[in-house]
Amino acid sequence: MIKTECVSIDSPDKARAYALRLLRYRGRSEKELTERLLIKGATKEIVISTIRHLKKIGLIDDVLLAESLKRHALADKLLSHYAAKQFLLTRGIQPDLVEKLFDHPSSTDRYNAKVLLNKKARTLKNYPPEIQQRRIYHTLMRKGYSYRTIKTVLSEYFLKKED
Repeated sequence: MIKTECVSIDSPDKARAYALRLLRYRGRSEKELTERLLIKGATKEIVISTIRHLKKIGLIDDVLLAESLKRHALADKLLSHYAAKQFLLTRGIQPDLVEKLFDHPSSTDRYNAKVLLNKKARTLKNYPPEIQQRRIYHTLMRKGYSYRTIKTVLSEYFLKKED
């Protein structure tokens, strides 16, 4: 039987190596890295010096990460603006930065809802319209779209389909 030990981080070099290993997989916010280093057993002083070093060399930039996550949430995951904000907050982006990113109203919600509706409708083409509507409605709700947006895109889609 192999014994695994939780190695505590007792030097800045080990903390930097661990942080770099985490950053190799995906971008992380300052908050995420801080939490992970503390969980791993690093002292607050080591965490602060590691974060300061990574910021200085440009490996941690919450603004760039937030912009990248916003693009990913809206373009790839097809989330609504509300759900995209929640996604950024759960990834450790500061609330004031999230609000600044989403401060101007956008029409992407309706466009993304239509794209997601068309994508889902292709998989449901063999079902009756009632089941299609119900499943598409629930999919859009899970992605964070408002009732008004959902009703608008559903009515447009099913009216166009009847023609």
